[in-house]
Amino acid sequence: MKKMATIVAGSLLAAIAMAQSPRFTVIDLGNVGPDGQPLQITNNGLVAGAAAVGSALHGVLWYNGRMLDLGTPGLKGQNSQAFGVNVRGQAVGEAETSDPDPKGEDFCGFAALGLPSPGGSCVPFLWQNGVMRALPTLGGNNGAANRINNSGEVAGTAENNMSDSTCPSGGPQKYQFKPVVWRNGAVQELPTYSADPDGTAMAINGLGRAAGASGDCTAFSPIILDNLQPLHALLWEDGKATDLGTLGGTGHGFGIRAENLNNPGQVIGYSDLAGDANFHAFLWTRETGMRDLKTIGTDPNSIAIGINDAGDVVGASIDATFTVARAFLRRVGEDLIDLNEHIPADSPLDLFTACSINARGEIIGIAIDKSSGDVHAYLAVPDHSGDRGESAPAVAPMQGSESIGKLQFRRLGIGGR
Repeated sequence: MKKMATIVAGSLLAAIAMAQSPRFTVIDLGNVGPDGQPLQITNNGLVAGAAAVGSALHGVLWYNGRMLDLGTPGLKGQNSQAFGVNVRGQAVGEAETSDPDPKGEDFCGFAALGLPSPGGSCVPFLWQNGVMRALPTLGGNNGAANRINNSGEVAGTAENNMSDSTCPSGGPQKYQFKPVVWRNGAVQELPTYSADPDGTAMAINGLGRAAGASGDCTAFSPIILDNLQPLHALLWEDGKATDLGTLGGTGHGFGIRAENLNNPGQVIGYSDLAGDANFHAFLWTRETGMRDLKTIGTDPNSIAIGINDAGDVVGASIDATFTVARAFLRRVGEDLIDLNEHIPADSPLDLFTACSINARGEIIGIAIDKSSGDVHAYLAVPDHSGDRGESAPAVAPMQGSESIGKLQFRRLGIGGR
């Protein structure tokens, strides 16, 4: 009887937890092609990412379901991606130029992804008011801008002109790339951990603190979209790097990397486990250090990609074959939940990853169309009624005199998609 009571109590608690978990309405942002994806959503609903435009990949912004192509004309190269955007409508990313890379590198991996790429340099960019401009590197030809905060500070990575002995022999990557921050258009190199030759700053918060990783050069990863074997997850404060630790691994498997951080200073990412065969999402705080967020069900792998200031975390739980992933949400103090279990049962989309979550609890990511198998971008909007007794935080629709939806999109003649 005691065992039966325990089972019943457990089932009741699970049912209560399910009832208290948020429900979401899913908005289809359209087919983005095999290499496209949304990557960040701001508190006022701007979404940065990439989508197929013809046979190329272009950086794009979405707002209220409408899509703006940032890659035409871009920097006159074929391919680009927008990795970040702030509430002022400033977007950052990477873009090919029309100038050939003198060393034949494929820094941004467009050729590795099978996209038409004539071999131009790929540089970090800042886009605003309809104009894309390149950001300076550390003397090399390539780089990428990953995130921008609301003050216009940008985090990313930039090449120098020093040969990198850790790059695979015969591979296209030949030079070191360092974590950097751009402030007022000027580039500042950030330190790597110990003797690590390479690194990237993945995110920057409103206080100017950055998070990312350092390690060795490796072959381009179509999952992580760079050439870094991340061995140390790092937090940069006042120009100094802090190693955030590990969940037991060495970083020589999938790696150890900080993907994002919020304004309170919580950092999320992923770390190899002991033996480096699998990796788990982590949440790091100054008080607790690195904590394992586990996975969904029997999945052996997971990765945390986005976090809001409330501490809600989103990402993906991944099977052993890397062919099946489930978008997850982890609210403060709770376990990971599969977002697919919290959307309408008749949804035509299977939510594959969750890449970003804003203050209103809106989530963006990649979804698979169940009927066609095509890759779509989605926006999941929470129903806050009965959700822990809370309502959605009040968020201003846009800073400035007029929103990007009413001003930039209309001025540039962008219609709906």
